[in-house]
Amino acid sequence: MAYIGTSPSNGVRRRFVYEATASQTSFSGSDENGVTLTYVDSLYLDVFQNGIKLKAGDDYTATTGTSVVLVQGASVNDVVEMVAFDVFSVNDSVSASDGGSFAGNIGMGGTLAVTGNTTVGGTLGVTGVTTGTIIKGTTSLQTPLIEFTDGDDAIAIADGGVVTMLTTAVAKSEGGAVTTNITQGLAKSWVNFNGTGTIAIRDTHNIGSITDVATGQYAPNFTNDMASVNYTVTLVVGDNHYTTTLHNGLVQTGSYRIHNLNITGSYADSTIVMTNVHGDLA
Repeated sequence: MAYIGTSPSNGVRRRFVYEATASQTSFSGSDENGVTLTYVDSLYLDVFQNGIKLKAGDDYTATTGTSVVLVQGASVNDVVEMVAFDVFSVNDSVSASDGGSFAGNIGMGGTLAVTGNTTVGGTLGVTGVTTGTIIKGTTSLQTPLIEFTDGDDAIAIADGGVVTMLTTAVAKSEGGAVTTNITQGLAKSWVNFNGTGTIAIRDTHNIGSITDVATGQYAPNFTNDMASVNYTVTLVVGDNHYTTTLHNGLVQTGSYRIHNLNITGSYADSTIVMTNVHGDLA
C-alpha cells in the first residue's frame, strides 16, 4: 500500500538524543542511539535541553540540515534532544480531470491505452509488435520514417512515400510456395520510340537518349548504367514483316545496338520499336 510522505514503518517523527560534554555547543552526527542527525526544514525541528524546549534563534541555530548549534554551551551530562518532523508536498501531480505533463521518464509495466491522438516530440522506440497502426508523418520527420536499428534494413520509407529496398528484399510467389527476389525481377530499363526521321521517344524508363546510328540502326543509352554486359534485352517491332535484332558485339554497360530489318533483309526504320532490359544495375 502506498503512502504520502514517510511510510508508517519509519514514522513521520524522528528523535535524536545527545549527552553533552562540558561547554559543548555543536551537535551533529550519531546520537546516543547511533542515529545520525538530519532534518529537512528547521521550521519543523524542536530542540530540548534537559526537557526544556529551546527557542530557535535565541537559544540555538539550525541551518545545515545536519547539525544544531547552541548559543550557550551545555553543561556536562546535559541531555540535548532534537525532534524532527518530515514535511511533504502533494501538489507535484498530474490532474486526472484536467491533464498535464510529466517532466521526467515514465515506466509502465502494464498496458497503456490511448483513446485520443498521441503526439511524440522525440523518438518513439518500439521493442514489441505494433498492430493496427497507421503512422502519419510530415516533411519535418527524420528520414527514413521507418527503419530497423540492426543496420541491415530490408525496407525504409522516407518522406514523400519513397520506399527503399535492399537487394535482399523478397516477395512470396502467387502460389505461396517460394519467394522471388524483388530487385532481380524488376525491369531495369524499357523504351517505346518512333525510329523514322528524327527519333521520338514516346515513353521510357532509364533511357536518357537514343542515338540514330544509321538507317534501321539505333543505340539506346542508359541513364543509369548496367553492372555488366550480361543483361537481357527483349525487342519488339511494330511494323509488318520487320525484324529487330540485337547486335551482340555492341552490347555495353551504358548502351546497346539494335538492327531493324525489313522483309528483304535491308536496314529500315520502323515507326514502332520497343525494348525491355533485365539484369543488374551498376
